Amino acid sequence: MEALTPNDFDAPLEHTIRAAILCMIMSESSNYPRKRALERIAREKVLYARQPGGDISVCVIYPNTYRLGMANLGFQAVFHIFESAPSVAADRAFLPDADERDSFRAGGEHLVSFERGRPLSDFDILAFSISFETDYLNVLSVLRMAGIPARRADRAGRNFPLIIAGGSAVFLNPEPIADFIDLFLIGEGEEMVPEFIERWHATRGSPTQLRDLATVAGAYLPDFYTPVYDDAGRLATVKYSGPGTAQVNRRLLRDLNRFTTSSLILTEESVFGDMFLVEASRGCQWGCRFCAAGFMYRPIRYRAPEMLIAEAERGLGERKVIGLVGAEMASVPGVAEIASAVVDRGGRLSPSSLKADCISPALASALARGGNQSVTVAPEAGSERMRKVINKNLTEAEILHAAEMMLGEGVGNLKFYFMIGLPEERDEDVLAIADLVAKVLERARARRTRIGSVTVSLNPFVPKPWTPFQWDPMQDARSIKRKVAMLRQRLARLGQVELDAESPREAYFQTMVSRGDRRVSGILERLETAGCDSAGPIWHELTKIHREVEAGENSSLPDPDFFVTRHYVHDELLPWDFIDHHIFKWFLLAERKKAHHEHQSPPCDVERCTVCGSC
Repeated sequence: MEALTPNDFDAPLEHTIRAAILCMIMSESSNYPRKRALERIAREKVLYARQPGGDISVCVIYPNTYRLGMANLGFQAVFHIFESAPSVAADRAFLPDADERDSFRAGGEHLVSFERGRPLSDFDILAFSISFETDYLNVLSVLRMAGIPARRADRAGRNFPLIIAGGSAVFLNPEPIADFIDLFLIGEGEEMVPEFIERWHATRGSPTQLRDLATVAGAYLPDFYTPVYDDAGRLATVKYSGPGTAQVNRRLLRDLNRFTTSSLILTEESVFGDMFLVEASRGCQWGCRFCAAGFMYRPIRYRAPEMLIAEAERGLGERKVIGLVGAEMASVPGVAEIASAVVDRGGRLSPSSLKADCISPALASALARGGNQSVTVAPEAGSERMRKVINKNLTEAEILHAAEMMLGEGVGNLKFYFMIGLPEERDEDVLAIADLVAKVLERARARRTRIGSVTVSLNPFVPKPWTPFQWDPMQDARSIKRKVAMLRQRLARLGQVELDAESPREAYFQTMVSRGDRRVSGILERLETAGCDSAGPIWHELTKIHREVEAGENSSLPDPDFFVTRHYVHDELLPWDFIDHHIFKWFLLAERKKAHHEHQSPPCDVERCTVCGSC
């Protein structure tokens, strides 16, 4: 069988893919990563009519593995937006699986696109969709595997693709990778990406194209911005050399009902391979002071219940489980009716997370009828005092009542999500986690309610930009480990409780890239060059950098502790301040002050309240 030529890609995309699968699988000389990709394509089910596309070649890249990327609704949505444009021929790419990476590091292969097997360096545009800051490191790995210089300055004047990036991670703080990306699209993409494509098409071939693209609302061109640091290493000012103002207006879709966001390509290999995913909302009304989603997506927006039911019914034709996606699902209008509609049609609704006091008897009953054996509830903190600090608006009585309802309806397994190392936290607040779980067990036993497993998921606090806790440091790893050990010992007395604790090493890295400035780019390059792709090696390399800086042996890199364990001064310029999220900084500071005094704020009232600036 003859090899495919570039002309073969003029054929309809599905025919091209199937021909490629036959060619590659039947060829004894086919390389293993490419063969795996084509086998995966053969197992996918695409739920929309794909187009062969136009003359602008775009590769949409998820900087992590296939099984994670295909579970991400944001990635699927932006790929579909590009692929739906008549002028665009879109493809996908992912970080290779762990067992495939050695061949790329040895320089024997270059990364190619998923559908067509085209070298990434041959595309007009590489579009990274980045949902998690920890994937910033993978952006460098993908570029290296593609044979493309990571630094923007090293690509200047050479024939490389335009490299753009968007996604929820860059909404918050794109600066750690600003030296690697040509253009960022800050905000939600449903309206912004088509505008970008139209502008690209209109300015193609122009010597000022990149400057013209930067005029799209929400576009951020890092070349226009030059950060200046003071003697203490803090950001003193940012010099701006572009047109208009330096402020970048984060794009936001006011009416979610104009678009559906649900599974478009199904594969059983994805993390949620047994589910059809449906996005129910963006944002969160509760304003928990640690949570980026509750501030970066303001104001809270819900999709209409009838629209969600229709999407769920469509999804039930493909999967028996409907995954309802959003920051908090128990307060979604009509959620009990949605759950009942799914159950009545033979399916099961799986909500991402439920706020305990919003779980109604009708919702609990519908979830149990659907066969849900496990439900996740997020008290976040064990003590009443700490829940006031973080503005959880949730009492112990409400948590216990929710657990009783779920267990009483037959949901046997409970998972509780808590955080550790929060601002203002004391040891007694940590031990209160065990006390709260003990009360759940005691009530279940007193009522002779069947209870299966109880899991306590414990995650170190990571300060996030655009939250009231953005100025607070992460607690040092030693303190976190001591608290985890203390809690583990207390939980062991209860029996049948499993503690699932995230490593503080992972949280340390996440904090560095969450709160870092452009100087973090050098740290990321060092980590990638050292081959760090998991928490352990990353931690050891960061520790080495810290010691080198302390000893005066390394003046080219900043101390990672500067971004992780330092209190940011309330009036200092923050790396992400140039983004306009339509939230007043004084409002975030006022919420931080309330936390110190253990005062709560009411949930968002988007009809009457304009205090924070988002409405």
